[in-house]
Amino acid sequence: MSSDRPLLGIGLMLAFCLLAPFGDALAKLLGPHLSVGQITTLRFAAQAIVLVPLSIALRRSWRMSAATFGLLFLRTLMHIAGIALVVTSLLYLPLADAIAIAYVMPFIALLLGHLFLGETVGPHRLAACVAGFGGTLLVLQPAFADVGAPALIPLGVALVFSIYMLLSRQLGSRLDPIAQQAAAAPIALAILIPLMALTPESMTQTSWIDPTPQLWGLIALMGLVGSTAHLTMSWALKYAPASTLAPMQYLEIPFAAFVGYLIWGDLLGPLATLGVAITIASGLYVVMRERATAARAPAPKPVHSGAPPTG
Repeated sequence: MSSDRPLLGIGLMLAFCLLAPFGDALAKLLGPHLSVGQITTLRFAAQAIVLVPLSIALRRSWRMSAATFGLLFLRTLMHIAGIALVVTSLLYLPLADAIAIAYVMPFIALLLGHLFLGETVGPHRLAACVAGFGGTLLVLQPAFADVGAPALIPLGVALVFSIYMLLSRQLGSRLDPIAQQAAAAPIALAILIPLMALTPESMTQTSWIDPTPQLWGLIALMGLVGSTAHLTMSWALKYAPASTLAPMQYLEIPFAAFVGYLIWGDLLGPLATLGVAITIASGLYVVMRERATAARAPAPKPVHSGAPPTG
């Protein structure tokens, strides 16, 4: 039986959009004090500390086939690359700008979901996604052109996390979301710790810098927020197709703008404000479309045989 429950998936993706900017803001605060490799490694260490005991306490099985492990390993590689690229981009760009540029991602995910997973993309959802992308372009500030090559880094984030989303969708029916995130943490650490240990000290982006007690507090909070955010994304992709969730993710942009204002005092101009309004409108439109579709769907017929339905 299908596990798709689009409205639940949309709600969980909304939670991700609320949490993710706070996690990124914490990474941006840590960026001037720690290396990119160190922040990425500590992020997964915190994920392991939080989710491995939780998965054990909830008795979530990590048992999986070789094919499922392969998907999980690939998704973990995408997760590592995505976090490292996000942290790097935040060294150069304001929070809202970096996330706005990266939000080519839902459009890429929409196309990849249609091409490789056979997910249906109707004209209404496609139009909402295109409108949200147009709003993203309006959010970009004219100063973007002055940043130079680092402004292209969020495009790499977009591609990596689009693949991450599609792999998460494939894993959703094979492995519990808590088990997914819990098992991914030791895999990431098995990759990152040797990488950090073997790279020469001259490579500043992977060197180790002893954090102060204050930084350890930020690191712990970043791990907690980041782990919870990606857990909600895993749950969302379990219940709804990537093509349905893609326009909803644009809502992360206004949330990021709000967080950027609270911490750094960054303000959006009139053009960017218009873009935020368009992204919110496109996300709400998708919710209304899902409600209308769910209301028109026929009720499932009762099963009359004595055997339980298979699924």
